Amino acid sequence: MRSTVIALATAAIVGALALHVGPASAAGVENEGAGCPVPALPDAGSLPTVSRLPDPFTRLDGTRITTTGDWRCRREEIKRLAEKFVYGTKPAKPASVTGTVSATGITVNVADSGRTASFSARVELPSGSGPFPAVVVLGGFGADTAAIKAAGAAVISYDPYPVGREGTPRSNKQGAFYSVYGSSSSTGLLVAWAWGVSRIIDVIEQSGGSILRADATGVTGCSRFGKGAIVTGAFDQRIALTMPIESGSAGVPIFRGIPGEGAQSLSSAYGEQPWLGDAFGSFTGAPTRLPVDTHELVAMVAPRGLFIMDNPHIANLGPRSASVAALAGAEVYRALGAGDNITYWSDVQDGSHCANRAEWREPLQRTIQKFLLRTGSHTGTMRISSRAQGNLAEWRDWQTPVLGTSPSSPASPSPSLSLSNPPSPSTSPSPSTPAGACSASYRTVNSWSGGFQGEVTVKAGTAPINGWAVSWGLAAGQTISQVWNGTHTTSGSTITVRNAAYNGPVAANGQTTFGFVAGGNPSTPALTCTSGVGRSAVSRAAWSAAAGDVASGPWRS
Repeated sequence: MRSTVIALATAAIVGALALHVGPASAAGVENEGAGCPVPALPDAGSLPTVSRLPDPFTRLDGTRITTTGDWRCRREEIKRLAEKFVYGTKPAKPASVTGTVSATGITVNVADSGRTASFSARVELPSGSGPFPAVVVLGGFGADTAAIKAAGAAVISYDPYPVGREGTPRSNKQGAFYSVYGSSSSTGLLVAWAWGVSRIIDVIEQSGGSILRADATGVTGCSRFGKGAIVTGAFDQRIALTMPIESGSAGVPIFRGIPGEGAQSLSSAYGEQPWLGDAFGSFTGAPTRLPVDTHELVAMVAPRGLFIMDNPHIANLGPRSASVAALAGAEVYRALGAGDNITYWSDVQDGSHCANRAEWREPLQRTIQKFLLRTGSHTGTMRISSRAQGNLAEWRDWQTPVLGTSPSSPASPSPSLSLSNPPSPSTSPSPSTPAGACSASYRTVNSWSGGFQGEVTVKAGTAPINGWAVSWGLAAGQTISQVWNGTHTTSGSTITVRNAAYNGPVAANGQTTFGFVAGGNPSTPALTCTSGVGRSAVSRAAWSAAAGDVASGPWRS
């Protein structure tokens, strides 16, 4: 027993320390939060109806996390909720996993509780000398494998059907996963496919690293395999880069948004194939009763690399709801100091499903170089097409906290280390702010030919503020195409952004941010911040929370 505890603690320490290697390294273990105590989960029958997205920062006991170190166990709570109500349980590593790695293929052999299963994957190496990072491509189509190899990563072509077959009834699921855990398992195919990728990583870890690196694995896939890719990346923290493509319903799009967008209905996605866990059947007509949503699936990937590629031309894919999931999940990235590690890109011209797109090629390769080769410094961006642009303000009533970097007392034998990266420097100064006033500072998050993404931080002085507005003059040729975490108006060349309903109250010395995408060339604007003049839909409870309950964390109605 003592050796088991030591092994668990050691694994957690290694995983936590791995976060400090490179720009956003993968963890050294499949699930860092495995040792976290999790309160009893609610029963399906007792779940309330909540029309907006659940607060990813609020624990099951009703308290909010206050440090980056708290995220490890909060993430575990989200994982358990997602398993119980959406996807089904992903079992821990089987008792025995063996296999081989060669320049052309990987074999996997699994044994647990007297049951065995085997499957394999094909390997294509890039030019040069190894060992190489690798991207696992689910399903064999939709991914730009030429661009992946040109970036310096190997391609692992993984057919998930031998692990979890489509076309089977829920009562008699088939494939390697179900050979080990039973054909009547309530776990859906997406988690079964993710389990297969995890076992591939197990074998790479055992191989000695002469051909493929175990610490530099990515995952991608399109359509149904895009669903599998986002679930795979969320449920295995050893994956350094997750790249779902046009995943559609049961993938990235928020469940709560799908009914109003005209996307494939949840009942259709649930019935088409057993992708989702059996328990999700109770929620296909009532997603507002779910205690979790896909923005938290996005958040489970944080702070590791995430590049979501989407198609705004096909409403059936739910791209507007996917953009909301990305924007909400990005708030967790930002709170962890990793806002530059997430990209959402739906601004594409070709509407063909699962096409290789020129717009994605360069950011794809730069993302691989940053997270798998660790040779670049690519900055994530939100390139959301105006054809399918979601509005996060309509979907949340919680505010993103400013998390401290000192870890809370560990809830388990494993340590709770900070996940935050050093903050990106602003391109405009943040002056000292007198009581009752506000200041604003700006930074360019990313830029490209003909456009850029900016972020503005609004800071309160020594007294709390109740509402704010930030104004600046647009430079010649600049136009604002989208704003999040605020509402904007223009008058000539002057733009004014006012707070959303949920982020108007800012505690003394506290801060909040909003972002925007603009056309033209980036510049450093002169910002003017005015307090008390933002959007008026701010509740008395919210103002009281900001003014007098700072210790309990930022306001959440």
